[in-house]
Amino acid sequence: MALHVESVSKRLGSFLLDNVSFDVRTGEYFMILGPTGAGKTIVLETIAGIHTPDAGTISWDGEDITYTEPRTRNIAVVYQDYMLFAHLTVADNIGFGLRQRNVDRTAIGAAVEEMAGLLDIYHLLGRYPGTLSGGEQQRVALARALILKPRVLLLDEPMNALDTAMRERMRKELSRIHRLTGTTVIQITHHFEDVFALADRVAVMNNGTIVQVGEPSEVFWHPKDTFVAGFVGIGNLIKGTARRAGSLAEITVKAEGSVTITASSQAEGAVVATLHAEDVIVSKAPFASSARNCLAGTVTELVPAGSTIKVVIDAGFPLVALLTRESCHELELEQNSRVYATFKASAVHVIPVNSK
Repeated sequence: MALHVESVSKRLGSFLLDNVSFDVRTGEYFMILGPTGAGKTIVLETIAGIHTPDAGTISWDGEDITYTEPRTRNIAVVYQDYMLFAHLTVADNIGFGLRQRNVDRTAIGAAVEEMAGLLDIYHLLGRYPGTLSGGEQQRVALARALILKPRVLLLDEPMNALDTAMRERMRKELSRIHRLTGTTVIQITHHFEDVFALADRVAVMNNGTIVQVGEPSEVFWHPKDTFVAGFVGIGNLIKGTARRAGSLAEITVKAEGSVTITASSQAEGAVVATLHAEDVIVSKAPFASSARNCLAGTVTELVPAGSTIKVVIDAGFPLVALLTRESCHELELEQNSRVYATFKASAVHVIPVNSK
């Protein structure tokens, strides 16, 4: 492991970073995901040495750096507002850190040109930050950080101020830079799209604690608790009582009347079943398949969501499906349409209630 964060706690005013632990591997693109106010930036600033932990340790390749000066850690931070020096040219901004290290002027010039070429901003070297677009400023900030060859690059929501199209371009750019440099990166975000596009692994934070750490697919498909399930956008959180039925679980849903769904689980007792809206197949007649769940219901709401439509079905309990506009048109769906909702037992992930 490159970076090891062990039981780190830090109180800042009324906020408590509480017993945070995780590892980051050498060369890994690691993301910290969570809502605003979860403590993501405080974690980054504690790793950088801006905050000293009240408890716990931070180490790099076995070396304890908990109390070392920030300038000696060789850890670079890029904030969401980029923090460029308005009175310096792009070239001077990029080379600033090397000048602070008293590097030879000729060597600085060569390094700046090399980094500008890597980030495709060579044509901007003579300009000032105030004349640049948000995407251009971000590239300059990245160049200024990477020129120092940091052992860890910390990115504090670097795409937060960008529009959707620019965010997509910058995801590709960050992926390319990471691939070329092999730098260990820790990025914080509250957009799960960033995670799937870039992350090797992800930690989910809430209220100053780490809730779950894993590969993006693991966190998305097998959330540890209902907070994670809701935060990553799972469409259905279904409360019920589970009992074993052979290798499966039958879940009686808390609803009007008796509705039972089947899950690939050995859970028993009070549970929350999670089901991605994309995994629900909607049809006008019972759908012939091996799926164990097929519920009759009535469409209560059709909510446009970009190129898709969220279909809310009363199946004895509210059930959400996500369909393309074309599919909705072909099925002639409208409010009060009678439909069938089909989904596999393996698509249902079960969370015991004592896991929140």
